[in-house]
Amino acid sequence: MSRLDGIYGRDSTLNKERNLLAHAPKHLNEEIKADFTARMYAGDAKAVSAKRKVFLAKWRLRCREVAISFEEAGDRLFTFLRYPPEQWKSLRTTNAVERLHEEFKRRIKTQCALPSAETAALLFWALVASGQITMRRVDGWQSLDEAPLNQPVDLAA
Repeated sequence: MSRLDGIYGRDSTLNKERNLLAHAPKHLNEEIKADFTARMYAGDAKAVSAKRKVFLAKWRLRCREVAISFEEAGDRLFTFLRYPPEQWKSLRTTNAVERLHEEFKRRIKTQCALPSAETAALLFWALVASGQITMRRVDGWQSLDEAPLNQPVDLAA
C-alpha cells in the first residue's frame, strides 16, 4: 500500500471547506470557515477529534446541510491523523500534487498526445531531473520513514 493511499482523495481540506460553504447561507460563511479551520488545525489528534464532534453538533442545529456535507467525507478527511504531526500540513492538502500536475500539463500542452504512459513518466522525470519542474519539500520529511498508525484506510477515497 502506498503512503499516500487515501490521503489525496476527493475531500482535500480546501475542497471540503468550499463544499461546506456552498451548502450554507452567505451570512454563515465566516463562522463556518473559522470553525472548520480551528478543527482541522488543532494541535493533536485528540483535539481534532473533539473539535470534529463539536463542529457536527453545532452545525446539525444551525445548518443541517453543512453537517451532512461534512459527514460525507467521513474519516477520509482525517487520514492525516495517522501520520506524524509534523507531516500534517502537507497531508491536509493536495496543493503539491496539483501544482506538479499543472506544471506538467503546461510543459506538454504543445504536444497532441504522448505515445504511452512510459513516455509520460520519462518526460516527467526528465523535467524534474533538469530542474524545469521543482517539487516542494514535504513538511515533516525527516519522519517519512515512520510507518503510519495501523488503521484501516478507506481505499475508495
